[in-house]
Amino acid sequence: MPSTAPRREGRMIKNLTCIECPKSCNLSVDIENCRVVKVRGNQCAAGEKYAIAEIENPRRILTSTVLSQGLSLKMIPVRTDKPIPKARMQEAMVEIKKIRIGKPVMAGDIIIRNFLGLEVSLITTRDCL
Repeated sequence: MPSTAPRREGRMIKNLTCIECPKSCNLSVDIENCRVVKVRGNQCAAGEKYAIAEIENPRRILTSTVLSQGLSLKMIPVRTDKPIPKARMQEAMVEIKKIRIGKPVMAGDIIIRNFLGLEVSLITTRDCL
């Protein structure tokens, strides 16, 4: 969990642990007006990119399940094939609750292309016959 410490008015420092490589660098990120000003503690360029993305536009792979009808599993695991904006997760879950799969699927099958207009696909992660 990132920690935040106040700094000067309009500025703050957020501490993150980088997850881009096995080093798990402890990052100190200076933020001003919701923008990254400086990243310290990274031992590679990936750490700086990670910090900027995590602060300015956090994204996550969405994993969930959808209901099936008449298949061997009642719930079929799904995920997005690329990360989506963290701010859109609730909206995505509302849409996923509406989905029903009534035909056999294989792991990797696309359930919805361009999910929520985000240029990502919702795919199955398990075979279900």
